[in-house]
Amino acid sequence: MPALEVRGLKAFIGTARGAVRAVDDVSFSLGRGEALGVVGESGSGKSVMAKAIMGLLPHRSGCSGEVVFEGRDLLTLPPKEREQVWGKQIAMVFQDPGRSLNPVVRVERQLTEGMRKHLGISGSEARERALGLLAEVGVPDPEERLRNYPHELSGGMRQRVMIAIALACEPDLLIADEPTTALDVTVQRQILDLLRGIQRSRGTSMILISHDLAVVAGRTDRTAVMYAGKLAEIGATRQVFEAPRHRYTHALLGAAPTIDHERHTPLRLIPGSLPDPVSPPSGCRFAPRCGAATTGCTDPGPVVTSVGSDHDVACCHPVAAPAHSGGDLVDR
Repeated sequence: MPALEVRGLKAFIGTARGAVRAVDDVSFSLGRGEALGVVGESGSGKSVMAKAIMGLLPHRSGCSGEVVFEGRDLLTLPPKEREQVWGKQIAMVFQDPGRSLNPVVRVERQLTEGMRKHLGISGSEARERALGLLAEVGVPDPEERLRNYPHELSGGMRQRVMIAIALACEPDLLIADEPTTALDVTVQRQILDLLRGIQRSRGTSMILISHDLAVVAGRTDRTAVMYAGKLAEIGATRQVFEAPRHRYTHALLGAAPTIDHERHTPLRLIPGSLPDPVSPPSGCRFAPRCGAATTGCTDPGPVVTSVGSDHDVACCHPVAAPAHSGGDLVDR
């Protein structure tokens, strides 16, 4: 039984111009102990999908479909039952710890309050667990850090505290939404390696969201590619990177800089821009930017089909053969 099953998920956000179709009919499953990467351009619906799963969409928004976790549809759970799932069974690492941590509350309280609520342990027990968690995520001098306010920590330390908070109640599913935003390259690698190491050692299922292909290439088991609210391609990470079948995935990988890229030569670009999310085109939403598009791409449009073992794609004219090895992106 999968840890998480998302079926026909749709998420709408109300605006003055109309409803933005941020996530439109997305379906996938996540195995127990599996890491799933979700990639795509900014505005493709990755973060909205994560917030829809967590039930954290803003006012004037709505969801439909099913998000089945441990045999229960999270979208239909009463608020009190959903609160018991958050933090305890599903936790989220947000992309901006500076905005996610309470600036006027010390680290100790922010780390321990979830444990005391969900695990029913005493304050002293929660404090001991907090010290252990900070040490596990690589925070130096945990005793001192517990007394700090978030503004007294560096960006990397704040992100480590966010990860410790997410892990505090030993959740079964961890969602990391762009967890390295605004961090320098060295700290980014440390945070990503930390997340992957913890996910593997604890057997936690994880969804890692990023617009950076290299971030998910060597740190996930499977990868899902989103475009304009739709799921374009999903499969084993190595298959998706080494043998992309959707035209959008192929274009994304072709635009990524590689180690053998000749100096002073321009990078390949994907022409055009994302469609209007209020009134997207019918059929394949990538069709206006795709050189292989035909009338069948918009009427009736593609359906999700299997193109290999654990490899599905929604494209009327899938790439026939690997044209990008992805060897410099996928850790071997």
